[in-house]
Amino acid sequence: TELNTVLKISHGMFFQLNARGLCVGHEPDSLEFSSLGGWVATRASGMKKNIYGNIEDILVRVRMVTARGTVEKSCQVPRMSTGPDIHHFIMGSEGTLGVITEVSLRIRPLPECKVYGSIVFPTFDIGVACVREIAKQRCAPASIRLMDNEQFVFGQALKSESGSYFKSFIDGFKAVYLTKFKGFDPHQLAVATLLFEGDKQTVASQQRKIYEIASQFRGIPGGEENGQRGYMLTFVIAYLRDLGFDHHFLAESFETSVPWDRVTDLCRNVKEALKRKCANLGIKYPPLATCRVTQTYDAGACVYFYFGFNYRGLPNPLEMYDAVESAARDEVLANGGSLSHHHGVGKLRKKWRRQTGSDVGIEMLRGIKQAVDPQNIFGNGNLL
Repeated sequence: TELNTVLKISHGMFFQLNARGLCVGHEPDSLEFSSLGGWVATRASGMKKNIYGNIEDILVRVRMVTARGTVEKSCQVPRMSTGPDIHHFIMGSEGTLGVITEVSLRIRPLPECKVYGSIVFPTFDIGVACVREIAKQRCAPASIRLMDNEQFVFGQALKSESGSYFKSFIDGFKAVYLTKFKGFDPHQLAVATLLFEGDKQTVASQQRKIYEIASQFRGIPGGEENGQRGYMLTFVIAYLRDLGFDHHFLAESFETSVPWDRVTDLCRNVKEALKRKCANLGIKYPPLATCRVTQTYDAGACVYFYFGFNYRGLPNPLEMYDAVESAARDEVLANGGSLSHHHGVGKLRKKWRRQTGSDVGIEMLRGIKQAVDPQNIFGNGNLL
């Protein structure tokens, strides 16, 4: 049951909630480095949105100071029908309209239990079909994330004190059983990581339901330890990106949302576009091109891409990177994907705004900007 309490949270107070037996549940990949105001300004999404919701689902009230004065709702009620919601002018405004100074979010009690899990699928496409069925039956756990084979192999290359990052898949899980008896190809299999949160009875019921659905898609449970390691891999990647610069490896991520019937085509086509563009630019070594399904909805999913290439000897690696990501973004849009799911627009994606929002939509945004900031005091160059 959701705790019907609203707590005004400053950035410092947010991390004290657990000590009081409370949580917000919003857990973006950037949790260590991002701020509460930033979540609102960028329309952020978290890894556990299936239970706790995206930022727009847990926002109760927000105050923003603009060049023309303060913008906020007059009361904290669960719903209003008084014209367009001013919260939605503020969310995703990316600092172009003003400064967010106060936010009220819904909070909940800490879950009674937290259980990780994992499922191995013969192929990524089969895994997508299973995740889609789980979304259709509305029994998704707090987090369900499906990584493709390239990302699984990448995870194996990461070392811990006990050996490879996914060591138990190779040693403890008995590769012979997977390959010889179940017919899984190690170069094709995909892995879903799961996180269940809630009371013990709900978690146990959810586990039974999801593993039952997975078995219909030839999915095999891979154990709790692998689920926890796979979940934490997302946080590790942020550090690996920076470490890569010391070894002439330039890497970054981008994301999109897409209808269910286009997920697999988009994943395949975008990865091919990344590799093709790198080859056309004369990048010597094949790039890393991998993806995962990270958030699910009734109508579709969020797909997260990671890519990188060795830039040793290249005279202009940053321009090459921009050209490669631009080609990938064109391919995303051509396959029915959105410009962004939760990273926002910023400066780098502005060139696609008119294509994805129409001339009238752009002028509506410009009208709002003119109304609250006619002298462009908050002229950071994002969005418009």
